[in-house]
This record gives sequence, C-alpha cells and structure tokens, in this order.
Amino acid sequence: MRIELLHIEDCPNTAKALEQVEAALAAMGHEDVSVHLRHIRSPADTAGTGFAGSPTITADGADIFPDGAPSNDLACRIYPTPEGHAGVPTVYQVMEALRNHGL
Repeated sequence: MRIELLHIEDCPNTAKALEQVEAALAAMGHEDVSVHLRHIRSPADTAGTGFAGSPTITADGADIFPDGAPSNDLACRIYPTPEGHAGVPTVYQVMEALRNHGL
C-alpha cells in the first residue's frame, strides 16, 4: 500500500499530519510502510490525486477520509475530530481510516 500526504506550500499542518500518520502506522504494527510527501504546487498538480485540501492523506491514490470533496483549490483542509474541527485527524481516526482501506 502506498500512503501519500498531499500538501501545499507552507501548510501549517503538514508536519503534524505526518506525525499522526506515522504514529498510526506504528500503533498498527506497520512501521515498514513509508509515508510519501507530495507537494501540490498548482491546481494542475491535483488532477487524479484525490486532493481535498492540505493535508490530504491517501492510500493507493484514494483519500482515506472520503468526506472531503476533491478540490483543485490550493487551500487548507479541516477535519472533524472528537475535540472539534482541526487541521489534522487524530491518530485513532487515521488508524480507523487505514483499516477501512485494507491496511
């Protein structure tokens, strides 16, 4: 499975999202799965990526949080979490989403 973190320039949530995904993978016993960062530089870069705002986490090209509407706008993404809206999902949410995608 290929995990990608799609992000825009200077996204304030990229580093935290990467931490959350890596923590989720570790908690699931998948430390061997790499997270690939993909810098989205222009609207054209979003084509075929499942990008729904920065950061978007994909598994084999599909957004693991499909409630986000695909977008070619270079903007931030907001995730609903148990603590309210946030710029990144919780580790538990990432784990559940990855399980739902077959990991």
